[in-house]
Amino acid sequence: MKQENLIYGFHAINRLIEIKPYQLLEIYVLSGRDDQRVSTILSWAEREGISVQRVTKKQLDQWLSQENHQGIAAKIRPSELLSEPELYGLLEFVTEKPLILILDGIQDPHNLGACLRTADAVGAHAVVIPKDGSVALTPTVRKVASGAAETVPVVQVTNLTRCLEKLKERGIWLMGTSAVAPQSLFQTDLRGAVGIILGAEGSGMRRLTTEHCDVLMHIPMAGMVESLNVSVAAGVCLFEAKRQRIL
Repeated sequence: MKQENLIYGFHAINRLIEIKPYQLLEIYVLSGRDDQRVSTILSWAEREGISVQRVTKKQLDQWLSQENHQGIAAKIRPSELLSEPELYGLLEFVTEKPLILILDGIQDPHNLGACLRTADAVGAHAVVIPKDGSVALTPTVRKVASGAAETVPVVQVTNLTRCLEKLKERGIWLMGTSAVAPQSLFQTDLRGAVGIILGAEGSGMRRLTTEHCDVLMHIPMAGMVESLNVSVAAGVCLFEAKRQRIL
């Protein structure tokens, strides 16, 4: 069983039923589990003609690398990642100032999932990730995202530097985050068409990515820690952009 074709956990499966039920192909439920949450999903599956299989905990653990699957998983159609040309097509139909989150090599699926959840919360128009050196839409990402992996357009690009250049050609201002940047996030105008860039856990943005930024900004820190978790930093930056746009 390919992991990328599985989602797990009640919230992720229920969210997919709500917004993209056509993606569900088969449901796997832990043998002996028959509580109300299971019954609700099984009733829906019976109405829609979706196959349900009872499986052992060992099977679920093997498929999902012993993640906290809650005794339920589902096989889905292949992930709907957008291509780079599809991103530019999407931007043609955006009627407000675009807000894009660009993640330069996030490798922790929990961080990517949390970033997607925040991107959905602020109404970001897309999340861009590189094909190499970045985690893809794994089952863990989908679970942590709590449905946002199905609502936020996720764009996978083969050449992030080229993508940044083309976004700039389309009037997107690239705002990179750096702990050593002289300018504060709160001094930065995020009301226009912007792409907020965050780097990988620990190493930050790569050199070429940094060189393509129009503005570098730091998140003011008052305590002893040197940096925030990347998903927390994404939340701070995205909600500051949201705050500025609604004033």
